[in-house]
Amino acid sequence: MKELPGRLVLLGHPVAHSLSPVFQGAALEAAGIPLQYELLDVAPADLASMVGLLADARAAGNVTLPHKESIFAWCARRSPVAERVGAVNTFWTEEGALVGDNTDVGGFTFAVAHLLGRDPEGLRVGILGAGGAAAAACAAVEQWPDSQVVVHARSAARAEQLAARFAGVATAVASEMHTVDGVDLLVNATPLGLDGALMPIAPGMIPAQTAVLDLTYRRGRTPFVKACRARGLRADDGLPMLVEQGALAFERWFGVEPDRAAMWRSIRAPETP
Repeated sequence: MKELPGRLVLLGHPVAHSLSPVFQGAALEAAGIPLQYELLDVAPADLASMVGLLADARAAGNVTLPHKESIFAWCARRSPVAERVGAVNTFWTEEGALVGDNTDVGGFTFAVAHLLGRDPEGLRVGILGAGGAAAAACAAVEQWPDSQVVVHARSAARAEQLAARFAGVATAVASEMHTVDGVDLLVNATPLGLDGALMPIAPGMIPAQTAVLDLTYRRGRTPFVKACRARGLRADDGLPMLVEQGALAFERWFGVEPDRAAMWRSIRAPETP
């Protein structure tokens, strides 16, 4: 096992809603590691000073919205995956400086495999959104054999920019209809649909053979996922991605695999992978 970090934190704004302390706490307990996973709610204006404090404390941890792209710039060294995505969600300290990685990519691949019941390959993926979550999804699809992405976002310019970054596998499309036309997997990489008031796309527009992955999450699944399932679609939310990216982060911090079963038991997941 690696030398333990001085602190283990989740950095974001806000963070009070996060389930990460629950399953990371279970993993720490199962491994007998005497650390507490802390929530750090840091406003963007205070991020620069916090980075210095974390480095001085030999901290490690996770990063969530809205800091993933900002922390990327503050890391002295970044993994190739983080460089590809342009965002960091996992970090640790080496020689007084932050090192960044992105385990969202591996978490996304796990979530897709969990949903489909097989390793992802030969897939046409439609993505709603063009932010950091969509970029992580594109970086994952880039690693899958014979797979392609079509991107749709409210901002056509942002969709085109994201597709250009992943030109080998991605194209931008003009409408939601084109995003669901002929895709095997539809990914909601926007926050729409979490409250049930607005859906990212009407479930009735989604073909019966298309699987749906909503990257937002809540206990008991999101309203969007529930609406898709009510239509008979294969659908799940982002909880498997959340837990797996946390498990991969645990490996980066400590050099050992966490007890994934303990992590899932701690949040009483409806379906344990």
